[in-house]
Amino acid sequence: MRAPPRHDALEGYRSSTFDDAITPDGELRPAAADVMRSVLGHDLAKLGAAVREDVHDLGIRFASVDGDDTWHVDPVPRVIERDDWRTLAAGLEQRVRALNAFVADAYGARRIVAEGALPAHVLDSTDALEPDVAALAPPDGVWIGVAGLDIVRDANGTWLVLEDNVRTPSGLGYWVAARAATLRHLDVPERLRPAPLDGVPGALRATLGTASAAVLTDGPDNSAYWEHEWLARQMDVPLVTVPDLAVRDGRLWHDGTAIEALYRRTDADRLDTPAGRFLQPVLAAGGLKLVNCFGTGVADDKLAHAHVPDIIRFYLGEEPLLEQVETFDLSEPDTLERALDIFGELVIKDRSSSGGKGVTVCPHAEPAAVEALREEVRAHPEEYVAQRLVELSTHPTEIDGKLEPRHVDLRPYVLMHGPQDAHALPGGITRVALGEGALVVNSSQNGGAKDTWVLP
Repeated sequence: MRAPPRHDALEGYRSSTFDDAITPDGELRPAAADVMRSVLGHDLAKLGAAVREDVHDLGIRFASVDGDDTWHVDPVPRVIERDDWRTLAAGLEQRVRALNAFVADAYGARRIVAEGALPAHVLDSTDALEPDVAALAPPDGVWIGVAGLDIVRDANGTWLVLEDNVRTPSGLGYWVAARAATLRHLDVPERLRPAPLDGVPGALRATLGTASAAVLTDGPDNSAYWEHEWLARQMDVPLVTVPDLAVRDGRLWHDGTAIEALYRRTDADRLDTPAGRFLQPVLAAGGLKLVNCFGTGVADDKLAHAHVPDIIRFYLGEEPLLEQVETFDLSEPDTLERALDIFGELVIKDRSSSGGKGVTVCPHAEPAAVEALREEVRAHPEEYVAQRLVELSTHPTEIDGKLEPRHVDLRPYVLMHGPQDAHALPGGITRVALGEGALVVNSSQNGGAKDTWVLP
């Protein structure tokens, strides 16, 4: 198929890496061409302002390092080809099924260690492993009800898994809000519109799998409280805090109704917290389905990420369908020495960090800081992981009324209804690093978001 012609408004648009919508020659990629033409038919500054005003009026806020709590939604949707999505979705679903099996084994017989498929230090050294969780295994075998993985594209356009998030991944409600605002202001024909997200609350409700459920929140001080309210309202279930609940006879009660399933969205994602200790007797009695279960952090531990290909092979007997960013297990002496030899080329992550914090992109850091970190890693390798630097793909993004290339990643969502039943929702939130050349896409660090379309 011949590529669509370039558009005058894209003169001067140049990306240093793979761009999802525009070729190195400045032409629109076929999959994105029609949607991009619709975008270019608008006054870009007004379009961006209108979309963000809609989102702001919903009350969505994000804590930020610069004090600006506005959620920046870009009006230019990212389009993924249907066949490309099918391949990506199959890999996501495979990965989450394997991670769920890994969590179950980590709190069970640890066959993967006993049979030599995983080094013992991966589990022995993680602070995400909570021994008391072993007595609270979910009867249906589903530890990970909702997964949100971080996916990137490299300079060749290859999809790679950057990180796994299976504790309390947020974003489903924000994704729906971003789509609604984008479609409201972007005039595109029906045939170019993505599948509606009306079914997301129902799919999540099915993951809870019972007639009597609730959403557990910390309350209004939680940074994602808007989403907690939205989820409870859309699923038609109560939004509760721990003081709203009571435990009697091994069951959980709210206003005289027994709660059989709880979507846990508190920041406290460990059993050894007030919320965890409160729920522990109900979980021990088998009287509550919890999404996600306590203890799932062993599967998104950054060191475990290095071994996920072997985890897939061990539990599923399959080769990984998705590649991942090369991740170095620095606890292995030979791997540590190899990483130290190329230290200045790597991204170093504090093993316990999250939200884009504790990350050093060595090629972009001051030499003195890199050398100091190198010595720290040499002294305490078990506290860090290293990854190859990936030149993240870009996507056209509205910056001051013009389209500029900005680096992006993708946060798709996978829901589990059974240990072998994982379903990737089509699309997800594309996260955008708004600064020119920036690689950190987190909303709290000058990041934004855009809708992601999988066209019918």
